[in-house]
Amino acid sequence: MMRYSSLMDHIDRKLLHHVQRNNQLTSAALSDLVGLSPTSVQRRLQRLRADRVITADIAVVSPAAVGRPLTMLVAVELARERSDIIDRFKRSVRARPEVMSAYYVTGETDFVLIVTAEDMADYEGFTRDFLYNNPDIRGFKTTVVMDRIKASFNVPV
Repeated sequence: MMRYSSLMDHIDRKLLHHVQRNNQLTSAALSDLVGLSPTSVQRRLQRLRADRVITADIAVVSPAAVGRPLTMLVAVELARERSDIIDRFKRSVRARPEVMSAYYVTGETDFVLIVTAEDMADYEGFTRDFLYNNPDIRGFKTTVVMDRIKASFNVPV
């Protein structure tokens, strides 16, 4: 496994710090912030993307603004822990747009999903279609989010 941290210098870390907070900054603005030329900034950002240190350039959208104000944390327990079942469930999760994030975890549960819905009826439809109808799932528990305190993909660098 490649150790990215040993390949990055303090300038790379500064760039990552700034683009995580605002990936719309121009190369000129970033060059002022990190002390490099705009061309050098572009080269470093291209390398960080090619090396998969930067894995996506995204916009963070308000779920409520697009009509999906409910967020649920769903703990899923599989009926059996076999690699084919785990892999099949991972693929099915990736295919569901309602699942905003998903984690394969240790402990009492196998997966934790962050799911968005229009309302409780919409979420019930999701559970019936995706969870109840899946014979590989032993059970699941839902926690409804009352208030989003922090939502971030920022990683300390």
